[in-house]
Amino acid sequence: MGVFGALNAAVSGLTAQAYALENISGNIANASTTGYKRLDTSFSDLVGGGSGAQTGQIAGTVSASSRATNGLQGDLQQVDVNTYMAIQGSGYFVVQARAGEVDGRSIFTGNDLYTRRGDFEIDKEGRLVNKAGYYLMGQPIDPVTKNVSGSVPEIMTIDTSVIPAVQTDRISYEGNLPTVPQTSAKLAGGSDLLDATLTKASTGAAPDAAAAGEIVGVDAISADDEALFLNSSIAGEAITVYNSSGTPVNVQMRWAKTFESDGSQNDTWSLYYLTDSDATGANPKWTKISDAQFSSSGATGGQMLVPNNDQMTITGLSVDGEAVGDTTLDFGTSALTQYSDSNGAAKISKLTQNGYPSGDLAGVTVSEAGRLVATYSNGRTRELYEIAMVSFSGESWLERKDGGAFEVTPESGEPIAGATGKIVGKRLEASNADIADQFSQLIVTQQAYSANTKIVTSSDQMLQEAISMIR
Repeated sequence: MGVFGALNAAVSGLTAQAYALENISGNIANASTTGYKRLDTSFSDLVGGGSGAQTGQIAGTVSASSRATNGLQGDLQQVDVNTYMAIQGSGYFVVQARAGEVDGRSIFTGNDLYTRRGDFEIDKEGRLVNKAGYYLMGQPIDPVTKNVSGSVPEIMTIDTSVIPAVQTDRISYEGNLPTVPQTSAKLAGGSDLLDATLTKASTGAAPDAAAAGEIVGVDAISADDEALFLNSSIAGEAITVYNSSGTPVNVQMRWAKTFESDGSQNDTWSLYYLTDSDATGANPKWTKISDAQFSSSGATGGQMLVPNNDQMTITGLSVDGEAVGDTTLDFGTSALTQYSDSNGAAKISKLTQNGYPSGDLAGVTVSEAGRLVATYSNGRTRELYEIAMVSFSGESWLERKDGGAFEVTPESGEPIAGATGKIVGKRLEASNADIADQFSQLIVTQQAYSANTKIVTSSDQMLQEAISMIR
């Protein structure tokens, strides 16, 4: 039995080494396959029998089985495609395969698969599909709350339609106005105030309005008075806003100091904007928005007191015939001040608005938060989906499918929503099969296979000798 046992052991060794060779060849063949996880080979001895005593035991045969390396990550390689992505750490993308087409639209199997292969690109239907033909899944994001909507991942479909224009209804305005504005026009006594001749037309005040204590800015500045107005005021900067059709409207603003404190009262500024750049003669060219009053002394010195809600309303905002509508001018909490400035100019630190024109889809990227973000031609961005990721308690027991995909088995357990890994955009995970390591294993396998053939040859010669004894 010893010769036959040796022959059986050698044959099992040949089978096991051939199995290992098959895994090695597959690993080498997929050394450049995106997201590939190599298969190593485990060998197990099979006890060949014999007596229970130590000296009576014999070495048995051998069996070989595959050992998955799903949990071993390949190198992350940088790429230039915005929709390519990789997972840094543990986790799997959730995907589905395409089942066919009905009425020109793709239909899917409904069976979730899992992959680390992230070479996704947008197809003609606006879906993300990788080179193996698997479609990426995610959860839609509510455009208002920016939170994930729903709990079940779906095939992600990118809406390529134009996003509509949004009318401006709020302008954020923050900065500092000087206590002494540098203007070229001055009243009697040298005060840097809006010229009294502009005030007289609406209030009937005497030209020497400084002596009367308070000067109230007129509601509108005519084209004839514009030069005097410009010389009596300081620039408040300009901003482009948008009406309901997305038409850009340039709003130019100027501040005129219409009351200067006499030590017991507060300073007042009037804010104007250019309403009709083509106005002539007595027609209004600049329109007053409202007045802002600042404390000139004490603990509140320099702080805005009026309006007390830190907001003004531009009623019926319209420039050169382009109507925008009522717009709130938001100065923020204590964010518009009046402090001394050697240049005597307004220093605006923030000037933004919330409107924008319509826009076409310009591209799609993957954010650091693992979300699919659309970029539009109007400069806007919108988060569309949160890319679904899952993990497994027994990921080494997942069943392999074509194209680097895996399927759930009873041993792997059900997918667990979320993972500790992080999605990284413009990266691809390389194969975790190292060529040098595989060649080393190939040499060992080849030598082991060759040695087993020697056992077969020796066993055959011994059997021939035994048969020759009876001749």
